[in-house]
Amino acid sequence: MVSKKTVGNIVFVMGKPALLVAATLAVGLSQAQAATLDTVKERGELKCGVNSGLAGFSSPDDKGVWRGLDVDLCRGVSAAIFNDPDKVQYIPLNAKERLTALQSGEIDVLSRNTTWTSSRDTELGVNFTGVNYYDGQGFLINKSLGVASAKDLDGAAICIQSGTTTELNVADYFRKNDINYTAVVFDTSDQTVQGLEAGRCDVLTSDLSQLYALRTKMSNPDGAVALPEVISKEPLGPSVRQGDDQWFNVVKWTHFAMVNAEEMGITKANIDSMKGGNNPDMRRFLGEDADFGKGMGLPADWAYRIIKHVGNYGEIFETNVGQSSPLKIDRGLNALWTEGGLQYAPPVR
Repeated sequence: MVSKKTVGNIVFVMGKPALLVAATLAVGLSQAQAATLDTVKERGELKCGVNSGLAGFSSPDDKGVWRGLDVDLCRGVSAAIFNDPDKVQYIPLNAKERLTALQSGEIDVLSRNTTWTSSRDTELGVNFTGVNYYDGQGFLINKSLGVASAKDLDGAAICIQSGTTTELNVADYFRKNDINYTAVVFDTSDQTVQGLEAGRCDVLTSDLSQLYALRTKMSNPDGAVALPEVISKEPLGPSVRQGDDQWFNVVKWTHFAMVNAEEMGITKANIDSMKGGNNPDMRRFLGEDADFGKGMGLPADWAYRIIKHVGNYGEIFETNVGQSSPLKIDRGLNALWTEGGLQYAPPVR
């Protein structure tokens, strides 16, 4: 005998068949949630989708070693899982193919200067795990053009990379300000800067972080200047496929661990000296009290591994894009919330 009970719009079916169905669904959900982490562990490496070459964020150095802020996110995930930051296969992707590669399972995580938008978050089957760089779109011009404001660009030819949010942002900005322009569209960011240098366009537009990076590739970087206008919000962050909450948590808390470590003053250099203390927040973070990795399928010292091998958020920012890098970008919005910025992480507890 099978009975039904309705609560609101939910029908509960009671009896052995229903229990079997519920058990089957629970097992199926558990397997789906654990799929990516198990796959990565069995494979022995993480597949990370990155930019094919954006200085400061993801690009190979002269020895072929991948470096950058986005790269360090992937190194952190690898450290949390394997206690080794280098078990990563980097897969370079252009703007058009990046989200398709994630959707299809070609990569496990996309860590490639990608803007978090409503359509990407709700229609494309991906989940953004946080914001590792708060940015905004700007304009880079040759100083010889003699323009001081984006509102003086009436009739300008503008180099734009296809498959990015910059195309719509430019269209919106120029329409609102009743300014005419001609879009010169390229497939890659390198092609856009080459187009600017070759005179195919008057202006190059992209996220400001990308403009800083692209300017370093110009034959005369000092001959280019960014205009003062910032015309959009560009929260950049890593993303994973929807439907795998465990993996979503692993990637999300990798970034949060880096932010929390900076706030607590934990660095690569001093993390071992922090062990054995009386600070309860520190002990929880280091895995000495309770096991906060268990819920993610990670060991108790998952956060310790990330900082020991990769560093805290301030360290990776400074090394890759900050004042110790060729880009020399100020922290700005990417400072900790305690310093007037937007970087804020929930506590490990």
